[in-house]
Amino acid sequence: MISLVMAGGKGTRMYTKEEKLLLQYKKPVIIHVVDALRDSACFSKIIAATSDNSPNTQKLIQNYGIEIIKTKGGGYVSDLNVALSNLNETTLVVSGDLPLLDGEIIKEIIANYDNNAWQSILVTKKFLDIINMTLEFSVNYDNKECYYTGLSIVDPKKVSSMNAVKETYQIINDKRLTLNLNTKRDYDLLKGA
Repeated sequence: MISLVMAGGKGTRMYTKEEKLLLQYKKPVIIHVVDALRDSACFSKIIAATSDNSPNTQKLIQNYGIEIIKTKGGGYVSDLNVALSNLNETTLVVSGDLPLLDGEIIKEIIANYDNNAWQSILVTKKFLDIINMTLEFSVNYDNKECYYTGLSIVDPKKVSSMNAVKETYQIINDKRLTLNLNTKRDYDLLKGA
């Protein structure tokens, strides 16, 4: 299995001149994600999808030994489609803005992978309410309102078009999966973590 870090977004909702994935939480946020992937010892290779939106992020992770797939930076879905079209083995897709991610939770996700074409990792609305967090994209699964965490396991050989994929789900209510840095509020919460 390989891992693909999505690292080519603009980060416009952060309202900062600095690239979002370079914001500091002891070290740049993107490095937390890469280190968690490495610490899991689950991957033969870690790749990052980058674009011209994030040239400094690209330079940092290349210097950190991460292979790059260049995308147009047109949005998460189109960039992911481009990246997956270049891959041919099962891939853990992870947003580059998950600074609380660690190797142990990644091992749990991999251990519970169902071998389908696309399995997304979710948290429940109830859990988010308990920890006073919000996420953006929801789905109703198992009679529960759930939210996407920014992690999925994808088998690119089974995916011909992202629009035609039958998605399966795995619910893991864990704070390490809930803090995506999308807004200044998220970054303030991280600094308080």
